[in-house]
Amino acid sequence: MARQHAGLDPRLDARVVKRAKSVLMIAFHFPPQRGSSGIQRTLQFVRRLPALGWQPLVLSAAPRAYDSVGPDQLDEIPRGVPVRRAFALDSARHLAFKGRYLGWTALPDRWVSWLLGAVPAGLALIRRHRPQAIWSTYPIASAHLIGLVLQRVSGLPWIADLRDPMIDASHPTGRARRRAASWVEARTVRHCSVAVCTTPGAVRSYQARYPDLPKERFRLIENGYDEAAFAGVVPEPRVPGPLRLLHSGIVYPSERDPGPLFAALAALRARARIDAGSLRLVLRAAVHDDFLLQLVHQHGVADLVEIAPPLPYRAALAEMLGADALLLLQAANCNDQVPAKLYEYLRAARPLLALTDARGDTAAVLRGCGIDTVGPLDDAAAIETALERFLDLMAAGQAPLASLEAVRACERGARAAQLALLLDEVCGVTQAVKSSNAP
Repeated sequence: MARQHAGLDPRLDARVVKRAKSVLMIAFHFPPQRGSSGIQRTLQFVRRLPALGWQPLVLSAAPRAYDSVGPDQLDEIPRGVPVRRAFALDSARHLAFKGRYLGWTALPDRWVSWLLGAVPAGLALIRRHRPQAIWSTYPIASAHLIGLVLQRVSGLPWIADLRDPMIDASHPTGRARRRAASWVEARTVRHCSVAVCTTPGAVRSYQARYPDLPKERFRLIENGYDEAAFAGVVPEPRVPGPLRLLHSGIVYPSERDPGPLFAALAALRARARIDAGSLRLVLRAAVHDDFLLQLVHQHGVADLVEIAPPLPYRAALAEMLGADALLLLQAANCNDQVPAKLYEYLRAARPLLALTDARGDTAAVLRGCGIDTVGPLDDAAAIETALERFLDLMAAGQAPLASLEAVRACERGARAAQLALLLDEVCGVTQAVKSSNAP
């Protein structure tokens, strides 16, 4: 296990890597980090690419940069995969004095110091293993900044896994942060060989934002779930008591603001429709606990809401499998995004209430799976109606579930195959990115 924390495995024979085509994969979210569903996208690509003819070389961050770490997924990293964990700090924790830090130390994000360690570490990996391509992944913008530098120095084809739009109407906040994110985004999409998004809406958004670039510059590889991760996971046993409605994962103050939901809970209780003996909302690994506690007390629903600590990954899956029902939150300002957690929710095959905009990609995925228990996130009265209907369906045993066929279509094996084909494609074109794409 120690090798996963300290860098390259000294027992690794470099010839193992050279037998296949290789790709340098730059990812901040990677084990031993805990608390981000984004870990699974990179980890499953790393696990599956070798069987598809591509050997991953992982460039990640030193564990000190993470808010939460744990060993539970380290064993899922294939033993033959080199993993280099470069120097990185979190400005909010390591460069702060009395809780405050200089704004420029967090542009484009709080982990920009990773650039100082990752660029030399990436160049060393390129010199040693001679990869055929570079891949970098959001939502840490510094990962694309590292990819940009390494691409410009090496000339290798570069796939930028944008996932979601880096900029939208409300994110990021602050003039300096928006300018920094815009700068990184523009140079990423203009210098990469291909930019990958996880939703059709994100592809359309980027194509509209950069009309001078070829439409085929932007491709779609959706998120999914890993069937192997569920193997042997036993659902958490049902405990007598109120119906437990579980949200598993980060609750962002803007993108997943539960304030209107708490107001709806208060209104339902005022009408004697629910009480602490009939409903318990569990927010597991929400991260922003202080923000949530403030909202809970503001709305007077402390007896209805439980803010629960993180669990190891497989334990979190067991909780999902055993939950009475699952809750998904996604604001309208994220209509071009689909939470990665949704796919694990679908696999868990539990009744699902989604509070999201009906016009967004998240609602479209749910409709495609036959799930109509959806309400808006920002309207307390509408949430009250949607939640009451959901509880009635639950009581009658009629809450809709996704079909087995729809769930299987979301398995990550197909996503990894798409990435392998895309790597083959970009590496089949040897010329550099056209000079017309330069800023």
